[in-house]
Amino acid sequence: MTSVVNIAAYKFVTLDRLPELRQRLLDAAVQAQLKGTILLAEEGINLFLAGSADGIDGFLRLLRADASFADLEVKFSRSASVPFRKMLVKIKREIIRMNHPAIRPEAGRAPGVDAHTLARWLEQGVDDAGRPVVMLDTRNAFEVDEGTFKNAIDWRIERFTQFPAAVQAHRAELEGKTVVSFCTGGIRCEKAAIYMAEAGIEHVYQLDGGILKYFEETGGPGYQGNCFVFDERIALDPALAPSA
Repeated sequence: MTSVVNIAAYKFVTLDRLPELRQRLLDAAVQAQLKGTILLAEEGINLFLAGSADGIDGFLRLLRADASFADLEVKFSRSASVPFRKMLVKIKREIIRMNHPAIRPEAGRAPGVDAHTLARWLEQGVDDAGRPVVMLDTRNAFEVDEGTFKNAIDWRIERFTQFPAAVQAHRAELEGKTVVSFCTGGIRCEKAAIYMAEAGIEHVYQLDGGILKYFEETGGPGYQGNCFVFDERIALDPALAPSA
């Protein structure tokens, strides 16, 4: 049985009165009998939740009733059990830490490429303009070790705060190519793609929705292995089933 619904979502949007929002979301999640983690910061929201279909639906209706989250895009998967032990809502300085406060995705994101377009590019080996396509994994090394796109660039970073320095050290290998940054659910590559574009690297894209959306929409062509996730499932295969 795979009766438990798992969701992952994020949005970069300016938020205020965070303690009040934290309590409101915690109360709603507990009432819906959900478990997982919600991260809140002035720059936005990042969440990973699991529970019954009705519980998830009810929570999303409440969340999207807030204008700040009305267009929140969600990635879904299922599991036989709830892969979280607690329900936590935390206030952070950043929803994904990069230590570059000038990088504000809400103010304008780098171009995105959808899952089906990327699958076509990977099959062709070039984008629609004929440029070679390179996949850039923005995740930490231990996540990459669970699986990644074939021939993806992996700089062996240990934490996302090391990404900007890695770009500066390796930027020559990106010149003249279409660079598609990717991560688990899209949040890291939002900041990564903006940083690269502002660093003067041309033809930078981010994979919309990350690996999980790519699995959901295409089944994962060109991806080798599984996708590490930060819960008790450990990793998901391209069918979005726990790999263990």
